[in-house]
Amino acid sequence: MKRSFLIVPVLAVTALVAAACAPQAAPTAMPATQPAAVKSSATPAPAEAMPSGPAMVSLASGALGEHLVDSKGMTLYLFTKDSPGTSTCYDKCAAAWPALLTSGAPQAASGVDASKFGTLTRTDGSTQVTYNGWPLYYFAKDKQAGDTTGEGVGGVWFCVSATGDAVKQQ
Repeated sequence: MKRSFLIVPVLAVTALVAAACAPQAAPTAMPATQPAAVKSSATPAPAEAMPSGPAMVSLASGALGEHLVDSKGMTLYLFTKDSPGTSTCYDKCAAAWPALLTSGAPQAASGVDASKFGTLTRTDGSTQVTYNGWPLYYFAKDKQAGDTTGEGVGGVWFCVSATGDAVKQQ
């Protein structure tokens, strides 16, 4: 009987060591981002932590008029507490308002002025897209293409017009 008390813990430790030492599967490569139609029935996710290519920016029309969206139709916002070329949205702010990141020069769809694009380097080294100098963000509570729930939040967050100005709901 005493031997069975020793065997159970030894087997448990052996299983844990074997699992910890087993070779790990290689991470799966992320597919390259393909521009998608602005109108989509899928629920797109906000900005990826590590973009796999250049950000694509398009125009969408809705109750707020024309405003900037990403390639999946997700609304882009500006933060009036930022200054041109400088982001002040980090930590908790960035959790609610993820930055539009890019790896490469941002790309403009029809109606978007490519000369207004720029980029800035965030404190974590990632590259954020700017438009007319304003850093661009998503709103985490926007769940599907066409959502504009971040418009006017706190009186400082606004959708971005084709000219690069804040779209302020009337």
